[in-house]
Amino acid sequence: MTLVNKSKLLYQLKLANQELVSRFEKSTGFSITRYEMLLFINAQGPCSQTQLQQELGIDRAAVTRHLKRLQDLSYVTRKRNDLNNREIYVQITDLAQKELADCEQHHESLEKDLYFGLSDEEEVQLLTLLNKINK
Repeated sequence: MTLVNKSKLLYQLKLANQELVSRFEKSTGFSITRYEMLLFINAQGPCSQTQLQQELGIDRAAVTRHLKRLQDLSYVTRKRNDLNNREIYVQITDLAQKELADCEQHHESLEKDLYFGLSDEEEVQLLTLLNKINK
C-alpha cells in the first residue's frame, strides 16, 4: 500500500472514530473512556489506578482526571492503600453499577443511535482487526 493510501486509511479511521465516539457519548451519557473504566472496575473489582492506566493505555494524569470526574458523580470511591500510601484503590459504587445496567438494558434503543452500518459479524471482524493493530 502506498503512503498516500495509508494516509487515506488512517484519516478515514480518524473520522470514523470521531463520529462513532460522539454517537456513543450522546446515546449513553458517558464518555467512552469513563465507560470503559467503569466496565473494567465493575468486572475486576477494586483495583489500583495503575491497573486502570495499564488496562486503558492512558497516562496517569488522564486516569486521575477521569476518576475525579467519576468520583464527583458518585460513580467511584477512591481510597489510599494502608500499606503503601502512594497507591490508590478505586471501587465502583452501587449508583454506577445501576447506570451500567441501565445502559445495557437500553442497548436495544441505543442500537439505532450507534448503528455503524455493519453486520454483527463485520463488527466482530473489525474489532479483531483493531485489536491486532493495537497490540
